[in-house]
Amino acid sequence: MRGDLTIRTVRTKSGATAVQVVQNKGKQRSFLKHIGSAHTEQELELLMAEARQYAETHCRQPNLFAETPAPPPPPLSFQDAFARSTLVGVTHQFARRVLLACARKCGLGNLPELYLDLALMRIIEPASKLMTLELLESHFNVQYSRRTLHRMLPKLLEHQAAIESAAIQTARDDMQEKYSLVLYDVTTLYFESFKEYNFQKPGFSKDNKPMQPQIVIGLITTRSGFPVMHEVFEGNTFEGHTMLAILKRFQERVGKTKPVIIADAAMLSKTNMQELEKEGYCYIVGARLANTAAGFIDQIDRKLPRTDKAVRRFDYGHAVENAAMICEFSDARYKKDKREFDKQVKRALVLLEKNEPGRRAKFVKKSKEKDKPFMFDTALQAKTEKLLGVKGFVSNIPEETMSSADVISYYRDLWHVEQAFRMSKSDLQARPIFHRTQDSIRGHMLICFMGLMMGKYLEINTRRSLRQLRKELLNVHEAHIRDEQTGEVHVMQMDTDEFAGSVLGKLLGSELSH
Repeated sequence: MRGDLTIRTVRTKSGATAVQVVQNKGKQRSFLKHIGSAHTEQELELLMAEARQYAETHCRQPNLFAETPAPPPPPLSFQDAFARSTLVGVTHQFARRVLLACARKCGLGNLPELYLDLALMRIIEPASKLMTLELLESHFNVQYSRRTLHRMLPKLLEHQAAIESAAIQTARDDMQEKYSLVLYDVTTLYFESFKEYNFQKPGFSKDNKPMQPQIVIGLITTRSGFPVMHEVFEGNTFEGHTMLAILKRFQERVGKTKPVIIADAAMLSKTNMQELEKEGYCYIVGARLANTAAGFIDQIDRKLPRTDKAVRRFDYGHAVENAAMICEFSDARYKKDKREFDKQVKRALVLLEKNEPGRRAKFVKKSKEKDKPFMFDTALQAKTEKLLGVKGFVSNIPEETMSSADVISYYRDLWHVEQAFRMSKSDLQARPIFHRTQDSIRGHMLICFMGLMMGKYLEINTRRSLRQLRKELLNVHEAHIRDEQTGEVHVMQMDTDEFAGSVLGKLLGSELSH
């Protein structure tokens, strides 16, 4: 109580004691400042002391009977200071500062901090949203209420355009990306349930979970694997139908640039390639040679030398206008294909001896003979043998513009997208997904996308794995030590001079000072 200011305590719904400073104006009382909420007697004493200090500083009339400050006590010996101190907590606030600096480097600094904390926790320790709130408090001493989480999560999708624009600009500014070429691929994420909803439905599963509902994720990355755009589709969407929708959105963001589109064989459909051709895109997609005509396979067999790295280009205009098929023979691929071929032939012969069709058995087909319902498919065997060791690529880029060797080299960069998916599934643990509605699922994937941006930014620029970087960051601790006599809590951080001189420290140096 200082002049016209009063300190009051209020019991909150959570059981804590809130300490507030209020102002008296006649019979009216107005709220002035909330000092904090205490859960223990020691915390309450500290907050009351802080409230008295605030009231003394801001009162209109100084206290005439203020006590004369006592002389400072003599310094304590180390043993005495240690004896009256208690370790009350250990945090990793340094790791959070580093990852927030990384978020700013990725152009995400203008987002509400809750979204950034949810994204960086996908790197530190992925968990459900409610568990993440607890982990933020235990790891970083950062608190958010459930009410704040539930209020702000639905608004996250409003920032998707800004987040993806930030990703595109980061690749331009920090990685000198010209968007002359982008990579596209698709994966699936299944739910721990057998009940489907409007959005999550069973479909072709890349996780071998065909009976469980899932969603389909399309991702565009730069050639180095930095993610710049994503889209979430219903679980039963054919992956070949996903590319054009996300590509149109990407084109709106990057402007007039028409990048070369690189995608795997699942995108190889006549409709897709005709649409890309119509829109003026160049493309490189993997070919499913086994699905091509027998005459075309015979042509490849005759003209493609069976020497390692031999390449031939064939006209593919009969299937898609202006397209060419580039085929490469590889000794390593031949050995792998031959092993699989021999196993399939052996399995087929064993099944035929038992007069069984087997499940998905290659080289076994139905026979017209009544006493022998199944027979060995010699035609398929001969067709398969001709393609052993051969990989095909379909492109509408003329040889004068891009050599066949470059087409193959660019296609092989697709592993960067696959590695980004592996990171999202393993390091960032995009699943299990604890959501049911479409917007909340999209919001979850957007948080994972932000985490993927930050993770790939660090990996690309430091040439170290995300696991190594996470281990390095979590090796730095802060000890929270309470003086039992004064109640003050002091924070002691481990030395970070070595970090400042590291590749990561130099990369984020300017942002770490914020």
